[in-house]
Amino acid sequence: MFDLDKWQEIFNTIQKNKLRTFLTGFSVAWGIFMLILLLGSGKGLQNGVSAQFGSSAVNSFFLWPGETGMAYKGLKAGREIKFTNSDVSYLQNEVKQIENISSVYSMWNASNICYKTKYATGNYSVRGVMPCYQAIQNYVVVKGRTVNQFDNEQVRKIACINDKLEAELFKNEDPIGKYLFINNVAFIIVGVHKDESRNENSSRIIYVPLVTGQRMFGAGNRINNIALTIAASNSEDNKKVEQTILDKMSAYHNYDKKDTRAIGYWNKFQNFQQTMMIFTGIKLFVWIIGLGTIIAGIVGVGNIMIIVVKERTKEIGIRKALGATPGSIIGLIMLESIMITSVAGYIGLVLGIALLGLINKMIPPLDFFKNPEADLTTAIMATIVLVIAGTLAGFVPARKAAAIKPIVALRDE
Repeated sequence: MFDLDKWQEIFNTIQKNKLRTFLTGFSVAWGIFMLILLLGSGKGLQNGVSAQFGSSAVNSFFLWPGETGMAYKGLKAGREIKFTNSDVSYLQNEVKQIENISSVYSMWNASNICYKTKYATGNYSVRGVMPCYQAIQNYVVVKGRTVNQFDNEQVRKIACINDKLEAELFKNEDPIGKYLFINNVAFIIVGVHKDESRNENSSRIIYVPLVTGQRMFGAGNRINNIALTIAASNSEDNKKVEQTILDKMSAYHNYDKKDTRAIGYWNKFQNFQQTMMIFTGIKLFVWIIGLGTIIAGIVGVGNIMIIVVKERTKEIGIRKALGATPGSIIGLIMLESIMITSVAGYIGLVLGIALLGLINKMIPPLDFFKNPEADLTTAIMATIVLVIAGTLAGFVPARKAAAIKPIVALRDE
C-alpha cells in the first residue's frame, strides 16, 4: 500500500493516459456531484414546505362557519351557521381528545393604527384570542408576553404586536408599555411576537384578548373560527377525532352530517402526513437517479480497468516471469482504481456541497424552498460506497490479470 515504486508507476500510467483518466474520474465525480445536488434540492424543498406547516402546531385543527347546502329537519338550505363562544365550551366538554382550544375573532385589514403621530401603512389584522392560542398557532414572543387568562377575565386593552409593526412605528424605541391606538382605542403594548414561517401579509397580526376584541368591534359573543389541537399519536386516531368533532358540530348546529357546506375545516395533521409521504417518494426518486448516475461512473471505472489490463498484458507477463506474485499484480491494479474513484469522488463531494452553499448564500429563501443542504454523513457514506464499488469494479480485471500465464502474456499482441 505504501510502496513508493507502486505509486510512481500508477502516476506514470495516469500521466500517459490523461484523457482516459479524466473521463473516468469525471463520470465518478459527476455521479457524486449530482447526488449531492439532488439531495440538497430535495431538502430545500422539504424545508420550505415544513416551514409553511410550521406556522401552527402539526396537530392543529381549524373550523369556520359556512352556509347549509341541504335541507334538514324542516330547515331550508342556505341557512347561515354562526359560531359563538359557547361552541368552544361545548367542544371542550364533549371531545376529550382536544388538547388546546381557542375562540378566534378577527378584524382583517384594521385601519387607523398609530403610535403618537406615526401611522402604520401596512395592512394589519387585529385578532382576539384566548391564552392557549399561542400553543396552537406557534407564534414566538420575542419581547414581553402575549395574552393571558387574566387579560380576558378583566377585558384588558392590551396588545401583543408583530415585529413588523414594531419596526414601522417604534424604530429604536422599546414598544413595551407604550400606547398603541387601534381605531382610536388605546391599547397598552405588552409584547412583540414574530413568526418567520408566515408570508408578508398573514404575519401582520396584532393579538388582543378575545373578549376585548369582541367588545371593541361590537361582535357580542360571535367568533370567526375555532382553533384547536388534537391529542392523537397516529393518522387513524386523528381521523376518528376529526369525525367526532364534525358529528358534534352537526348535532349542535342542527344540520345534516353529510352537508359539506355547513362548516369548513382544515386538519393540519392529515395534510402534513400526506405531504411527508410525497417527500418520501421524492427522496426515493432522488436516490434512484443519484445511484443510477453513480453506478454509471462505477461501470466506467470497471471498463477502464479492463482496458488497462488488456494494454498491460505483456507487461504483466514480464512481471510474473520475474517473480511477481498474483497478489502484487491485483494490488497494483486495484490501487489505481481506488485512487481514481477516491479523488474523483472527493472532488464531486466538495463541488456539490460548495454549490449548495453558494445557492444558499446567493438566493434568498422562497416560501417553498429554503436552506438547500445535503446531510454530510449521507454524502460521506455515499462517497465511501462509491470507493468500495470502484474497488470491486477494479478487482475483476485485476484478478484476470493475475491469472494470466507468463508465456501467454508474452505472446500477446
